[in-house]
Amino acid sequence: MPRADHPLLPVFVTIVAIGLLSWMDAFMKNAALAVGAYSALLLRAPIGFAIAAPTWLLAGGRWPARAVLRIHLIRGVVVAAMAFLFFFSLTLLPLAQAIAISFVAPLIALFLASLLLGERIERRAVIGALLGLAGVGVILAGKIWREAMPEGAPLGIAAVLGSAVLYAWNLVLQRQQAQVAKPLEVASFQNAITFLVLAGFAPFFLELPKPGEWADIAISAVLSVSGALLFTWGYARA
Repeated sequence: MPRADHPLLPVFVTIVAIGLLSWMDAFMKNAALAVGAYSALLLRAPIGFAIAAPTWLLAGGRWPARAVLRIHLIRGVVVAAMAFLFFFSLTLLPLAQAIAISFVAPLIALFLASLLLGERIERRAVIGALLGLAGVGVILAGKIWREAMPEGAPLGIAAVLGSAVLYAWNLVLQRQQAQVAKPLEVASFQNAITFLVLAGFAPFFLELPKPGEWADIAISAVLSVSGALLFTWGYARA
């Protein structure tokens, strides 16, 4: 069993976080198909906040400093837009295809990390990201030239690519957050700000789920918070 200070432990933790969030995507796809991407995301946020915030406060959580709050606010807005575009794309594309196309995000994140965080990017990381980008190109080529494009597929591809760009920025912001805030604080503010950003559109777009549809939203909230906690822990250490 790896030691708590093992250099690879943050990598393993981050891999688990990716697995949990990929699982979460499946539940959010069901919820988005049932009530729309907007409603699913809006209703998930307060559930996530209710999971993370009480534990954060009981652990002695306090209102963050102004500089930290600024990072929370920026990332909350970015996450709201990113998540909506991705979950909207899931209503138009197969889950596996949407996730595969979104693999363009790490390549963008590499250069943003170098530009915004001053991190040195190793050559092998760039090569790995380029191989991932080539894979995305193969997927898109097969979708466009070998298959009959179903109605809505071009819009779904555009949405997931837009989400991938925001996701890359989100990764950089998440690294900044992890250096100045604890995981529970990050999860609490992410859900609270996402809800506040989206709530203004509720009179126009909110559709309440039927009783049997709440389970997908609730499970996705648990997985989302769990993934966020692990991501923040890992990003604070590597």
